[in-house]
Amino acid sequence: MSRLLLAVIVGIPAAWHLGLTAFTYYDAGRVGLEPRAKWAVIAFLVPLFGFFIYLFERSELSYDPETDPYRGKNFNIHPSRADDAPLPSRGDDRLSPEDEMTEEREQERDGTDGRERGPRDGERSESTDPR
Repeated sequence: MSRLLLAVIVGIPAAWHLGLTAFTYYDAGRVGLEPRAKWAVIAFLVPLFGFFIYLFERSELSYDPETDPYRGKNFNIHPSRADDAPLPSRGDDRLSPEDEMTEEREQERDGTDGRERGPRDGERSESTDPR
């Protein structure tokens, strides 16, 4: 009975370890992590953690930017942190805090508030007045 128990206690984890190493060797060549023997050795010499190192280093096989839910999005910022400097992201056309301060100073110097002034609703502008 003790030999059977020893075979189960040692054999099953050893089989898993060799299986993970073999999978690493096979999959590294498929995803382009070369040399694939290097990744198999890492997975073999560092049991279990070596396999996770490989998984974190390997790239996604079927990345489709059209289905990526985070593509082109800005970061969500908690309202309590809204006064902090915003993080720039792709497609973000907001001004940085430094640019906002510069623009405000220029507007104060020019005497404008940054908005275009035009005719009010119902009024005619001088350029369109037929008189």
